[in-house]
Parts: sequence; structure tokens; C-alpha cells
Amino acid sequence: MGKLIIFSAPSGSGKSTIINRLMQHPELHLAFSISCTSRQPRGTEQNGVEYFFITPEEFRERIARDEFLEYEEVYQDRFYGTLKQQVETQAARGENVVFDVDVKGGCNIKQYYGDRALSIFIQPPSIEELRRRLTGRATDAPEVIEQRIERATFELSQASKFDRIVINDNLDKAVEETLQIVKEFIK
Repeated sequence: MGKLIIFSAPSGSGKSTIINRLMQHPELHLAFSISCTSRQPRGTEQNGVEYFFITPEEFRERIARDEFLEYEEVYQDRFYGTLKQQVETQAARGENVVFDVDVKGGCNIKQYYGDRALSIFIQPPSIEELRRRLTGRATDAPEVIEQRIERATFELSQASKFDRIVINDNLDKAVEETLQIVKEFIK
């Protein structure tokens, strides 16, 4: 039976980069949790690979049947969520299931699974450094960056709810630290 590893972090903290480096270790048997969404597939996305694509109506029906570990309506009729059954299926195959979720979703999944899950919070060294990284990406308008900083301030206040906190002030060091934490948990 696979284990469950939850990653949460403010935008710009390096979480995705750290997770992608961990995924390059086949001996860890890591697999992303495949989420559900009510949006249309983009580009080469395939149902059951990147996401399970369902209608907003079906998403609401599944919410009513309590089939989700966590979900969010990001915009009107644009849902994202994690199905309990999908996680169980992946874990039963012996996969160590990786969740890349927001802080609220991370806390919900941890609460549901308790000790079967490990929650890791990737923290930037400071809000100033986070602002510098987000600005350096050059992908967001200044007002979007400010919204992300505001959200990050809240998310940082939730870090203590996680099992482990990794401060990403040096990417290679943060990857190595995270790798050791994950190895310890799954052995």
C-alpha cells in the first residue's frame, strides 16, 4: 500500500521544481494524484492522464456524494478536486501518491488521512525574496503579484499545521532535504 505525500507552498516558493526533481527518483515510486476538473482539456491533455475531465454538473453531484478529499471552485463552474477513490486506487497499486495542492487542500487531505500522509510545506526565505522571484518570472502583472503576495502571507501563517517545513533559500539544498524527508517517510 502506497503512502501519501502532500506538498503545499505559496506561489513562487519553488514547490513545483522540488517535486519535479523528486519525481526523477524511480526508486521512490512516486506518482501524482490525478485530480478532477470541470474545465476543458488544453493542448495534448488526456482524460485520466493529467486530469479527469467532467462537467460542472457531474462535479456538483460528486460533491453532494462526498467523493472528494478536497475541492475548490476557482471561478464560476470551474472546479478542481481530488477524488478519494482515485487516491485509494493509486495507493493500492503501491504508488506513493504526491499531492501538489494549496494550503487549505493540504490541511484537508492531512486531516482525512492522518499518519498515513506526510504534509510538507515549502517556504520561501522571506516575503521580499518571494516578491523578487515572482517579479523575476515576468509572467504576472504587478496587481497579480500583489494578490499572490497577499495570499502567501496568509499561507505562511498556516505553515505550522504541516508535519515538516522546508525553507527553500538554496534550491539544491531544499531538494536534498525534501528527498531525505520523503525517503524516511516511505521506508
